[in-house]
Parts: sequence; C-alpha cells; structure tokens
Amino acid sequence: MTLKVHELLNNARLNKGTAFTLEEREELGLSGLLPPHVSTMKEQVERALSSIRRKESDIDRYIFLSALQKRNERLYYRLLIDHTKELMPLVYTPTVGQACLEFASIFRETSGFYLSYADKGLIQKRLANWPEQDVRLIVVTDGERILGLGDLGANGMGIPIGKLALYCACAGVKPEQCLPIMLDLGTNNESIRNDPLYLGVPEPRKRGSEYDDFLEEFVRAVEKQFPNALLQFEDFATGNAVSLLEKYRDQLLCFNDDIQGTASVVLAGLMATTRISKIPLQEQRFLFLGAGSAATGIGHLLTTALEREGITTDEARARLFFIDRKGLVTQCRDDLPGHVAPFAANMPPMDLKQAIDTIKPNALIGASGTAGVFTEEIIRTVASFHRNPTIFALSNPTSKAECTAEDAYKFSDGRAIFASGSPFDVVHINGEIKVPGQGNNAYIFPGLGLGAIHGKITRITDDQLITAAQELAGSVSDKQIQHGCLYPPLDEIRNVSVKIAAAVARDAERAGLTSKPVPENFEALLTAELYDPLY
Repeated sequence: MTLKVHELLNNARLNKGTAFTLEEREELGLSGLLPPHVSTMKEQVERALSSIRRKESDIDRYIFLSALQKRNERLYYRLLIDHTKELMPLVYTPTVGQACLEFASIFRETSGFYLSYADKGLIQKRLANWPEQDVRLIVVTDGERILGLGDLGANGMGIPIGKLALYCACAGVKPEQCLPIMLDLGTNNESIRNDPLYLGVPEPRKRGSEYDDFLEEFVRAVEKQFPNALLQFEDFATGNAVSLLEKYRDQLLCFNDDIQGTASVVLAGLMATTRISKIPLQEQRFLFLGAGSAATGIGHLLTTALEREGITTDEARARLFFIDRKGLVTQCRDDLPGHVAPFAANMPPMDLKQAIDTIKPNALIGASGTAGVFTEEIIRTVASFHRNPTIFALSNPTSKAECTAEDAYKFSDGRAIFASGSPFDVVHINGEIKVPGQGNNAYIFPGLGLGAIHGKITRITDDQLITAAQELAGSVSDKQIQHGCLYPPLDEIRNVSVKIAAAVARDAERAGLTSKPVPENFEALLTAELYDPLY
C-alpha cells in the first residue's frame, strides 16, 4: 500500500469507506482494498445505526461513535444530524459523564489538544502544532468541575470534544474550525491520580499565581495563534469560572457555557412557562437550590431580563432567593462570595423546606448536583401554593438530577411545569401526556457560536444571551406547550440555531459589537453555509 493510499484511508476527513465509487477507487489506487459494493451514505448510516443499537450499554455506544468520528468524519456527523434525538444523549450528557469517568480506560486515539504546566512559557509554540490554522471555535476546560461529577483532571477532555461535536451537528460549524483543549494543571482527585492508567499529570492542582499566570499566557497565546476564534470556557470550578469570565469577557471574544449558556437556556424555559401559568416573570418568585456559578449566572441574567420588563434591579433581586450548603443565602452571613452576595436576602436563616414555606416560590430551580433533593414533601409543598409550579431539575448527568420528571408530575398531581438538564421519558398521568423539557445548553451555545463566527461579533453580552433566550422560547409551538414541553424538538435544533445566530448578530450590530456590517440576508447566507456532510 502506498503512503498516499494509507493516508487517505486513515484520514477521517477524507475517508469515505465503502462509499468510494469504482472510478475513485481506480484513480486513487483503492481497487481491491474495499468490498466491491459501493455504499450510499444512507446505507452507511443504516449500517452504523444497526451497530449502535446492538450495543448493550451507552458507554459502548459512545466508544463506537468516537471510533467512527476518528475513522469517517462525514458519516459520523451525518448520523448526528439525522438522528439528533437518539444520539445526542450518547455523544453528550448523560453518557459523556460516564465517558469522562472511564476516559483513561476507554482511550483509543487522541483527540484535541493537551497543555500542561510543563508547557508554561511555550504555549503559543505548542498551539502552532495544531494542524488546522483557521480555528474559529475553541472549547477549553481544566477538568475541575465536570458536570456534577467534580474534579476529573485530564479525563475531562471528553467535555470539549462532545461540545464541539454539537457545534458541528447542531449549528453546522465546520469540524476543521473546531479545537478542543485540555489544560492539565493537575487534579486533587486522589483516586484518579493513583489510577495506573491515568493519562494526565498525577500531581495536585496548581493554585494561586501559578494557575492565574498560566491561564493568562494561554489566553494571550490563543489571541495570537487563532485571532478569529471564540474561546469557550467549560467546566471550570466556580471560583475560577467566575473570575476568568469577569477578567476576559471585555477583552476578547469569549464565553462561559456553564454560566452564560445555562443562564440563557433556563431563561428561555422560564419565559416559556408563562404561556402555561399565565403569570409574567416579573410577578413570580424564584428559589434556587445551589449557589454556584451556574445558579448565580441564571440569577444575574434573569435579573437583567426582569429589568427589561420595567422593574428596578433591587426589585428584581428581591424576587430571587438562593439556598447553598448552609441554607438560605442571607445578609447576616459574612462569608458570601462576590457572585452570590448581591442575592443575599434580608431574612433569617432557614433550610430548604422553611424557605419554601416562607417564600412560596413560583419556580424551584435545582442546580445543586444533589440527586433526589426535591422530595415528595418538597414538590407537594410547592404545588400547594400554585396551580402550575415550575420545577427545574437541572443537574447533570441524570444520576444527579434533583428529581425525576415522573416524581415532579406525580407529586404535583400532573400540574408541575418541569424541565431538566438531562433527558427524561414522556410521562402519562391523569389521562394526559407530559413531555419533559430538556434545558440542554445545546439549544443556545451552537447558535450563539455560529452567530459570533459569521456575524463577526467582537464581544458576547448579556443582551445577546437574552435575545437568544427569547428566540428559543419563541420557537416552541402551541402544541408543544400544551404537553408541557418548554423547548422545541431536537430534530429542529439546526433551524433554531440559525435563528438564534441571526438574532444575536443583529443585536451585536446594534450595540456596535461587530467588526463588519451584518448582511440583510444574513439568515439565508447562514443556512447556505452550514456544514452538510455529503459525499
């Protein structure tokens, strides 16, 4: 076999497998190296789906799909685009959580880019080794807070890989423009450090100035090496996530999906609930279980959205309440982080049940990472105050959800408006079909990234996130709302992403945050430019 043929069959971007035509096989020296039948893309998809469905576990299906991505990229994305609802839970949450836990043992081929503290002073030189230079999207993590699973170190690389797969499948971003990066600065998870198969640096995490200086060098290296890229921070611990976003959001095109993407998709869900409850958001009270970066990110964006409805900042914050490990976040506490302090209530200390009895929240929003904490008693109590209480169990993966969809509906006598972070099956109750909404960030970040890339956006703002939420909420049909579903079907996600991209680009242009004018026919141009994996 010549080197040329070998490279062709092992280049995932060029390889077509059995879809190479007879003419191509003859011209490229492939004749005899493949079975004689020339497959269509449809036949290859059916064969791959059959293989996936025969697997006994989701982690085996994940491994199969990962291998396919490394072998035949176009077939991989054709599968994801045409079967998004079935395959997204395998490529991303909840299965990606298990994949990260087992990353060291299931590792087959390298994907993405790794930087460790040993690369300090050489980061831009290292980034120059990446074979693609027209990088437009970078998803980076340091692996310290992977979903609700905690510090997984270098095993967290599964998250950037999965996120960028969704950028391509859900928003048509070209795979060659995507770069997943792991910043391996150690791990404080001793079980991982002691794993003989662990592929990362088996040392405690860098902290303080060592961490900050490394991130500063990394960000500046990205600016120089990939000046047209959107940098997305993913699954950093709360303190670092907040400080990195505050430091860099006004310096370069960057975005934190855990803070901003989650906030936007939850805000969209809350906007959609008003079509069921008939209660405007500015008249509701919101109780959050969890006060990390995701929960307070929702709180800050919700505050801005409520201000748009005509109430003051103080009036908006007075409708938001947070519970952390110590109970209700109140003004009598002097240990509150900066991102939490603005939401401290002028109330005495109390636990979750006491807070619900006192506040009588319209919406109970879980971002705690604590499974089952929304008990029967909690759900029944909230439901006793309101005809259609909102219950969002947002923690990922499914095993960390604050409650199941079935429990939310059952303990509210079918009246709850429910959404979750991971998917739940349809629930039949009281002769009705309830379709749980999945507040998946994939409804927001792909469209936002698409708009940033093609709209030449220079900064991501809260106004853009609210615009994205409004566009997403408006895409839910009346029929879907009637079944309690707050988000559109996943098979519509590409169209939704295009609409979000166009809307945020227009918003950015009005704010003077685009480097070029946005064309009048921008949405049509986007649709024509979407990556479409065909042979």
